[in-house]
Amino acid sequence: MIIKIMKKFLILLIFYLFTNQVYAQDLLKILSDAFKNNSKLNAERASLSASKQDVNISRGEFLPSVTISGDAAAQKDTNRVNQSGASLQDTHSAPESRSVLVEQKIFDGFSNYNAFKKSKLELDYAKLELNKLEQEVLLNAAKAYYNLGYNFENLKFNESNVELFERQVESDRSRLERGEISLTDFAQSESSLAGAQAKLITAKNELISGKKNFQKIIGSKAPEEIDIGFFPNLKIPSNLQTATVISEQINPRLNLAKIDLEIAKRELYAAKGDLSPSAKISYQKKKNYDFSSTVDEREQEEVKATITWPLFKGGKNLSSVKKAKFKVEEKKLIFEDITDQVQIDTANAWTTYDSSKGVLDATAAQLKAAEIANEGITLEYETGNKRTTLEVIQSRTLLLDARTSFAKAQRDFAIAQFNLLASIGDLYLDNIK
Repeated sequence: MIIKIMKKFLILLIFYLFTNQVYAQDLLKILSDAFKNNSKLNAERASLSASKQDVNISRGEFLPSVTISGDAAAQKDTNRVNQSGASLQDTHSAPESRSVLVEQKIFDGFSNYNAFKKSKLELDYAKLELNKLEQEVLLNAAKAYYNLGYNFENLKFNESNVELFERQVESDRSRLERGEISLTDFAQSESSLAGAQAKLITAKNELISGKKNFQKIIGSKAPEEIDIGFFPNLKIPSNLQTATVISEQINPRLNLAKIDLEIAKRELYAAKGDLSPSAKISYQKKKNYDFSSTVDEREQEEVKATITWPLFKGGKNLSSVKKAKFKVEEKKLIFEDITDQVQIDTANAWTTYDSSKGVLDATAAQLKAAEIANEGITLEYETGNKRTTLEVIQSRTLLLDARTSFAKAQRDFAIAQFNLLASIGDLYLDNIK
């Protein structure tokens, strides 16, 4: 006997683990599809590639520049007269010149250095922007998945409810003919059936909308079945304090604000650098052909050091520095505001997640009690005991409400987990199992 029980338990356990694995793979595939097909994500990836090139452009300002140039012309000198007034013979020439110019910046008030640092910060900003968008896409995909799962369950509940009321109407019609119930009781059954049919129509329309929303967000065809009771294994913080600490470290919005502030500081340093002197050195080698009537070829080499100091540009440089300072103050205030907002959002997300667990347990108990009550009241009604039609209708209404509430609680609990991870900045595809 014990061996048989153990075998049944083992079979159920294997079936449960296999089913969970199937639904986990389905969810992961759907989230992966959202990653591949989302146009905003693809645009942000292209923006990240552009930011990488900006770093290379800024780095190039530290390297020497080499310019090769050349020109050729055809000249004809006519009506030439010497100092004594005698005419000279017309001449024809085809001068050419070729040159190589090498320039190297020695100092520019650290403008290039700060521009380079700024470009690296902008690259980090682009990476975080992509990371933030990826987490938003995952969250929206999870919402679309579980909302559609609720739509499936809601339709199933309402279809079952209509079937129950149709059987009750048929049963009550027979009982009315036998004089067991009154016309009023029969009218109540018909009214309840009409109400259930109206709710069924609403549920069907909500399912259609849910499928359309799923296709829009995920970019693939909606499945025909979703287990709303499947909750993936997510790395949820154990308490609000832990969640807050994590969000302060990795939240994309907070880190974006930090980098934005650092970029503003680099812009201020660069603006100050425009007030400083700059120096560069150049080397040029030039060769001329058919240079003049007396010189056929000429080679020329030049090494030049240049120092410039912009003393006054109509107040433009000073105004640029003041503008950059105001920008830094603006970014500081924005950073402080986002810091507070991230803490609030994390607390709200944690509270929602924590309460959703309690609601899930409560609605599970509510559903169990409603099923027991409905089964007993329906049996008593059908066997002719003192249960009224109204009591049966109320019992079935409570059962439908309990089923709907439990399905909502399952959906809300699943979404609350994803939302909490997104709020702290730890919602990654690799964290979903």
